[in-house]
Amino acid sequence: MSDDNYGVSPEMKPRQVDAPALDYLPRLPGRDSHVIGMIGTGSITDSHLTAYKKLGLNVVAFCDIDRERATAKRDKYFPDAEVYTDHTGLLARDDITVVDVATHPTVRVKLVEDALHAGKHVLSQKPFVMDLADGERLVRLAADKGLKLAVNQNGRWAPHFRYLTLAVETGLVGRVNTVDFTVQWNHTWIAGNEGFESIHHMLLYDFAIHWFDIACCFMGEREPERVVASVRKFPGQLYRPPSMGYAMIDYPDAQVRMTFNAHNLYGEQDMTTIIGTEGLIRSEGPSLSDQTVTLYRADGYSTPALEGAWFSNGFEGTMCELLCAIEEDREPSNAAANNLRSLSVCFAALASADRGEPVVPGSVTSM
Repeated sequence: MSDDNYGVSPEMKPRQVDAPALDYLPRLPGRDSHVIGMIGTGSITDSHLTAYKKLGLNVVAFCDIDRERATAKRDKYFPDAEVYTDHTGLLARDDITVVDVATHPTVRVKLVEDALHAGKHVLSQKPFVMDLADGERLVRLAADKGLKLAVNQNGRWAPHFRYLTLAVETGLVGRVNTVDFTVQWNHTWIAGNEGFESIHHMLLYDFAIHWFDIACCFMGEREPERVVASVRKFPGQLYRPPSMGYAMIDYPDAQVRMTFNAHNLYGEQDMTTIIGTEGLIRSEGPSLSDQTVTLYRADGYSTPALEGAWFSNGFEGTMCELLCAIEEDREPSNAAANNLRSLSVCFAALASADRGEPVVPGSVTSM
């Protein structure tokens, strides 16, 4: 039998059509009266502050127990800002309306709570909390105070993830049946960094929280039934936490499947495929920031030309969405209450990997 019989005849090949215009770029706030203070000035805040400076936002204060580190960030990005080593001094300022809490999770709950009690809207670094009960309490406190509490799940505004999310929300692929993530990348930069090497579930918690979160965005209000996950180490890997893993999220009528290899030294790849009743949309590339999106539907296929990258759009989007929500007096799409759904799935995956059995999301409430 000729190999041609396994191909697609020319008349059956899909034709290229114009890509749907979806508003995937971060939406800017409408006024410049927001005044921001930052608590915690670790390395990730370079991405926060680069975005804020680009957008012309007003950051007036930095706080860190390491004054030298806070001062260096102040001098580099917002040289007129004040520096504090005690967050209560920053929170006492009447001019500050929004606080970006960018510390590690272990100390973050108290800082977020204090900021809310001080009457400040809050953007919390991810992962939001290590215990769902803490998260629910903070959500209630924000609601009682009439304040907005958002989470810096910046992957939601990565250009490819944002376009895929909007394609799902606008019905371009119909009802989602399957979502597949496969990510092979080099995460060996954490070798020797005790902060990361001490996280047993570095793979499924610190990193894959972005994928659990975006999966929940793709699936909307649909409730998952169970999660199955596993992680493994291999001899000779360059850091302590398991570097290989998978997770599968079962819904009554759909599945989300994700596989990770965080110790791939050559030929990195990141691919996301969503198959629905009306089409397929796929994003693929060699890295998180270099992605090509293709949408396949009955009328043909299209490839939108996307602008930006995760580590620009992502950090612009999380803060801009919070500021827009404040202006419009609505819940931000990255609200803490929304993010707790993602954390419940993540915690179930961690428990499944530890126990070797399926776990129901919500039945495990903490790390």
